[in-house]
Amino acid sequence: MTTNRILVTGGAGFIGSHYVRTLLGPDGPRDVTATVLDKLTYAGNPANLDAVRGSDRFSFVQGDICDAALADTLLAEHDQVVHFAAESHVDRSIAGADAFVRTNVLGTHVLLDAALRHGPTTFVHISTDEVYGSISEGSWPETDPLRPNSPYAAAKASSDLLALAYHRTHGLDVRVTRASNNFGHHQFPEKVIPLFITNLLDDQQVPLYGDGLNVRDWLHIDDHVQGIELVRTAGRPGEVYNIGGGTELSNKELTGLLLEACDAGWDMVSYVEDRKGHDRRYSVDCTKIRTELGYEPHTDFASGLAGTVTWYRDHRPWWEPLKERAAW
Repeated sequence: MTTNRILVTGGAGFIGSHYVRTLLGPDGPRDVTATVLDKLTYAGNPANLDAVRGSDRFSFVQGDICDAALADTLLAEHDQVVHFAAESHVDRSIAGADAFVRTNVLGTHVLLDAALRHGPTTFVHISTDEVYGSISEGSWPETDPLRPNSPYAAAKASSDLLALAYHRTHGLDVRVTRASNNFGHHQFPEKVIPLFITNLLDDQQVPLYGDGLNVRDWLHIDDHVQGIELVRTAGRPGEVYNIGGGTELSNKELTGLLLEACDAGWDMVSYVEDRKGHDRRYSVDCTKIRTELGYEPHTDFASGLAGTVTWYRDHRPWWEPLKERAAW
């Protein structure tokens, strides 16, 4: 049996770590090894990988994707790359975009250059629906132009275009995924769902931006990982695949569901000024990944949200230290 040696960048973060746990778990493929490369910034947590740390198919390297010498060494030893590593918080990108440009654009460039020299068979670049901007009605297909509105989204859009250019110019097998808003266990508590849950569990108010009518499509992390694996194993080189969950909610509707799940009332909501670069509505068209690769989301939002609330309620030792680190 041929073993695929996969380098997973950003594999100590929320989505990357769940991808690794799934890949090396009892239901994952047996023909892979996974090396996690993670800088362990404030959002990276080694504990996210405890479930697989004892596996002989797992290894960990602490390092920066902008380190060209390290990238050269690692890419020479691996067959495939699944590239999660990114700065990903919109508010932080508005306060200071430098780290977002460095990591998301320059870091991706460093990895692509190393991949070109050492020839991994597949480079899966993990992106976001935020690169499309905002859409008032309908859903974006992958062919829509990119119109990012925040520095975070602009940095991700730049990395998407750079990755696709390496396919078109050099023939590198690049595949891009653009997912809608993720939720689930192990998500860093500055993101809206874990922020609201952990605040409510501590009897603290939650912030609702503007009129609360901004709309997001919610995707459970299990379904996102399923989509990524379909793209890694069966996607076409040079193609982009949207991955969505199919549950569109306004932020006000989401807040109501979270209040109910945490046995709290609307008196726990603090209305705050809308942030800069806050897109009104996201919605991705997933026809391509459904028809080409057989993707279907399996986790309905209600059960996924209930499971997420339970996980945070039961894992205070995991999130309390992270919440202190998130202060900025």
